[in-house]
Amino acid sequence: MSQVHPVSAPATANDTAAAAALVERFLVASMVPDPETAATYMAPDVAITFTGGRKFTHPRDATAFNARRYKWVKKKMERTDVAPGDGETVVYNTGTLYGEWPDGTPFEGNRYVDRFVVRGGKIVKMDVWNDSAERLLTQRGIEA
Repeated sequence: MSQVHPVSAPATANDTAAAAALVERFLVASMVPDPETAATYMAPDVAITFTGGRKFTHPRDATAFNARRYKWVKKKMERTDVAPGDGETVVYNTGTLYGEWPDGTPFEGNRYVDRFVVRGGKIVKMDVWNDSAERLLTQRGIEA
């Protein structure tokens, strides 16, 4: 006997626009940094994975990690792409990082890609990739 599985309604243009706006508001709060406001855009059981496979469960953990890696860091958001799906929307935000390394050396043009899964109006998953490790290796004369 076959089972009937409920099918979610396809995402509308309003859903995709709302998901993109939610992610951008989250990123702005993250750059302040204001991890408590950033957390309001995320589900309580959010899964956050940073470059290198570092796992976090709250934006405050990511903020603490960034405080060790950078003196300060901001994103120059260049593009937000949205892929609607059944019951969830995937949002990619790409651009470059700029700021200062812990020793005060400025940097810019450090590429990043952030991938978000939005479900029920909240971010449920966030994956972060950037060139910081490569840039630090190069800065120390180590070619990867």
